[in-house]
Amino acid sequence: MLKKTLINGLRKLLNICEQFSKEHGLKYNVEKIEMLFFRAGKSSEVVLPVFSNGSPVRVVKSFKYLGHILTDNLKDDGDMERERRALAVRANMIVSRFARCTDDVKVTLFKAFCQCFYTCQLWTRFTKRSYNALRIHYNNAFRILMQLPRFCSAKSMFAVACVPDFFAILRTRTASFWERLRRTTNTILCTLNEDFKNLFVKYWPCVHRCDNNNFRF
Repeated sequence: MLKKTLINGLRKLLNICEQFSKEHGLKYNVEKIEMLFFRAGKSSEVVLPVFSNGSPVRVVKSFKYLGHILTDNLKDDGDMERERRALAVRANMIVSRFARCTDDVKVTLFKAFCQCFYTCQLWTRFTKRSYNALRIHYNNAFRILMQLPRFCSAKSMFAVACVPDFFAILRTRTASFWERLRRTTNTILCTLNEDFKNLFVKYWPCVHRCDNNNFRF
């Protein structure tokens, strides 16, 4: 993955990669090379062409990096949709295979497979629709697994089963990630953590201060 603030810098990096591949007998698959352009403010929407081995690099609106979906508008709705779909697959698998197990076994499986929320601590810019879709999907997955009524209270069913609800998982993941970030010795991460204008540093305290119905969207 190559990152650069100027298009000329990106071209230089690609030239270095091409030279390295020639010297070591390697060959890049140009068809798989993609470029994501992040616009700053009112910058031009015209993206200057970038070439690799004589072929133009394809410009995309989003792509997946380390399992996390990045978009050109820096919003997290796409990644939340990815997690919602993954949650649906795991929940359906548990329901279909372990429907006759005891409640204790179901709760253990639910905690193991349905509470991942991969990279949820990085969700800072999203719509209420995406947020509620994932939350409702999480609640309904537990209802179906435990064979509870469709409109039963989410707070009550999680409290009775001693299972953290959707909001508790987000707060736990955020607090754990923030603590690890504060203890890191990496200079780049330390700089980001000490920058109070950073969007993450602004958002993470709000996750713990606001109530469940007033999350910032």
